[in-house]
Amino acid sequence: MEYTKEELQEARRQIDSTLHKLRQTVKTLEGKENPARYKSQLTLANRRIQAFELAVGLIQKELESRPE
Repeated sequence: MEYTKEELQEARRQIDSTLHKLRQTVKTLEGKENPARYKSQLTLANRRIQAFELAVGLIQKELESRPE
């Protein structure tokens, strides 16, 4: 599937926004009185962070491979 440069840039912006929110969520959960209680939520958030970071890397690679 082919995407325009603008579509890729917008996707990256949206993912970056979601990553920011997920990282804030992790900080909040880790700062709770009993963070072990939130183990499953932390695991899920961290896995999503990894997946989104991978997606951003692939988008960036695609953008860099395109001629100006």
